[in-house]
Amino acid sequence: MSGTRAVWNSTALLVLGRIYGSACTFLILWRLSHALEPAEFGRFTFWMAVFSVLDTWVDFGTGQTTVACTAAQPARLPVVLRAARQLRLAHGLGGFLILGLAAWLGGEQGAFWIALAALYPLTHALELSTAAKRNAIDYRVHTLTRALSSTLWIVGTSALLAWGDVDPTHHLVAIALGSSIGNIVLHAVLRRELPTSDERTSSWELWRMTLPLGLAALFQQAYFWVDNLFVRAWCGDELLGAYNIGMRVLSVAIMVVLFATGAALPWYTREHARGALAAAVERMALPLVTLAACGAALLAPWSAEALGIFGEHARAAAGALPWLLAAVVAIHLGAALLTALIATGGRKQLLWISATALGINLALNWWLVPAYALEGAAAATLCTEAAVAGMGWIALARAGAAPRFDRARWLAVPAIAGVSWWMSHLAHSTWSAA
Repeated sequence: MSGTRAVWNSTALLVLGRIYGSACTFLILWRLSHALEPAEFGRFTFWMAVFSVLDTWVDFGTGQTTVACTAAQPARLPVVLRAARQLRLAHGLGGFLILGLAAWLGGEQGAFWIALAALYPLTHALELSTAAKRNAIDYRVHTLTRALSSTLWIVGTSALLAWGDVDPTHHLVAIALGSSIGNIVLHAVLRRELPTSDERTSSWELWRMTLPLGLAALFQQAYFWVDNLFVRAWCGDELLGAYNIGMRVLSVAIMVVLFATGAALPWYTREHARGALAAAVERMALPLVTLAACGAALLAPWSAEALGIFGEHARAAAGALPWLLAAVVAIHLGAALLTALIATGGRKQLLWISATALGINLALNWWLVPAYALEGAAAATLCTEAAVAGMGWIALARAGAAPRFDRARWLAVPAIAGVSWWMSHLAHSTWSAA
């Protein structure tokens, strides 16, 4: 199968799995947003955001580094895989201790259950068993086990609600348990297909390779979710819950580009070796950005109605959602560029871009959230993601692999977005007047 075709087929499969997973997540959020008090729901979404950062800390670039080190040299897989698992276990234990201590010292209600839920990233060491399949751009088993985890989330949270349990930390444990079972099943299915070797390598050596990429990914997750700290401090848990529903909408909206660029990494690496990376990036970026701009423009006029599904309290984020939807477009472009930067070996450049973006996001949130509340946090997200895309293009240009962005084709993107917004706005006005 050709590189492009394999990437798009895998992306389609991953997107189908993510649609199912997102549907499960939104069902859980919908049920909890009605079952929990708004402030308790906000606390639940806050810790879900923290666990997203924890997942990135445990991965610390080991997934992408394993692919990058073995895509062209599959014989190295057993050695690299063993070292990567050791790193994930070490990071998982460290994350558990830090998070458990922070919850206890911070006086969080249910600190014990938060710490218990924080143990689940240890099973991410088993998730690395997908490495050989990822190199082959085959995500079937990965998608099915993720669907299993999502189903278990619903089973666990539904059982707790049936028992009348509305403690948000108990629901965190139920979701963590579902994710752990999914990783265990994934490893059990794939472990027999993995090659073996008695050769060993130092996990310290692999850690040095992953350090720039791991820190970059951690910074990326940090600037994606750090606004939770500012919104919680200045606006309270109730408004935080509304804002995080908008952030979940953003997360779903970027699933195509995250999977597409993730699946494209082995192909990007091979295209870079052939000197054709710039053309490959543009072939990926243009349809993705066009799709994102069209979707964001269609949804923006319906922000209040979309959020209102989760209860009247969620409508408080209606002014913030259009800013987040605009950020979706910037993320689509930035993801394609940064993945290409990884393929060139530009891990240090990626680290500096991510660190700079975190600094920009912290400064903007500090400035905008006290004055503009949720809209300020969303505007900070948009500005940060736009800056990331710009810095990514500059870094690729220096590496001689930046796409040229043919003007005639790219000018169609704002035109399509404008027409989409006008049609959606007209439909919304007609619906509101009826």
